[in-house]
Amino acid sequence: MLLATSGRLDGYKVTRYLGIVTGEAIMGTNIIRDFLASISDIVGGRSGAYEQQLEEARQIVLAEMTERAKRLGANAVIGISLDYESIGQTMLMVVANGTAVYIEPDLS
Repeated sequence: MLLATSGRLDGYKVTRYLGIVTGEAIMGTNIIRDFLASISDIVGGRSGAYEQQLEEARQIVLAEMTERAKRLGANAVIGISLDYESIGQTMLMVVANGTAVYIEPDLS
């Protein structure tokens, strides 16, 4: 399954548009991670714990979106956008959406 943030893929032509597909993940934070992140904020470092959680959430939403596209008969998802939101002070939401398509090599 090819995934792209652009609306087209070089070397391929879209032969069928199959619909919008999404993936969602809401992740809770925990006290230890929050404490370590606040220490990083104080000393000016990066928060590895939150970066790891963002990566995990991103993988979840892309996998969910890919699975939904496969069920529609797609072999690619184009125009993907990723949105990140915090819900209160203890939840992180990541949403991905894109257009499920069927592509073929562009032989012209």
